[in-house]
Amino acid sequence: MRRLIRRLFRWCLIVGLLFVGLSLLMVAPLRWVNPVTSMVILERWWTGGDEFELRQHWLSWDEIPRHAALAVVTSEDQLFPLHRGFDVESIIKAVEERERRGQLRGASTISQQVARNLYLWTGRSWVRKGLEAWFTLLLELTVPKHRILEIYLNIAEWGPNGVFGLEAAAQYHFNRSADRLIPYQSALLAATLPSPARYTPGRATPYMRERANWIINQQRMLGGTAWLAPIEPM
Repeated sequence: MRRLIRRLFRWCLIVGLLFVGLSLLMVAPLRWVNPVTSMVILERWWTGGDEFELRQHWLSWDEIPRHAALAVVTSEDQLFPLHRGFDVESIIKAVEERERRGQLRGASTISQQVARNLYLWTGRSWVRKGLEAWFTLLLELTVPKHRILEIYLNIAEWGPNGVFGLEAAAQYHFNRSADRLIPYQSALLAATLPSPARYTPGRATPYMRERANWIINQQRMLGGTAWLAPIEPM
């Protein structure tokens, strides 16, 4: 019996070390290498059939307009420059709201969304949430903050049938490159996240215009693009 227990322990240890090593091989290179694709892109390609046409053009951190980066941070994760992958206060509030209303609202940080979009399937389960937390932790430990945001801005889905990333979104919705976006257009794009299929920034609804104005006002309250200073590369 003891021999069996030792053998099981040994195999569990080997499997655990292999999992950790494989995870690091998947995450750590993102510090320098752009991801080839993401699980969300693959899923859209698989389900989209002939209608799917990938529109994606990678922008480096230096090519991303700071007002666009700030708009997305303001909309999706205002504590991004400060936290280490998880917004504990928002998670607690989400759990409390679920207890009151029976619904779980989103509390994912940008780092969590990068982990989920790159590596995991859609849908909700405790297994997926556990893996999401694991990959988020690895991202925060091995990849600089500005690089995590750069990846997010290049893999986020921003329209139907293959529109991924800020550059493709700017061209698809406003017929201009990302470097020619004005702050209000960036705010409209940020307002569509994380549900790009429901909204069209180029034909903004009253709700979207209200949301974009809120994002602009929040940016002023945060202090403008200076709010991103802690994540800028040295």
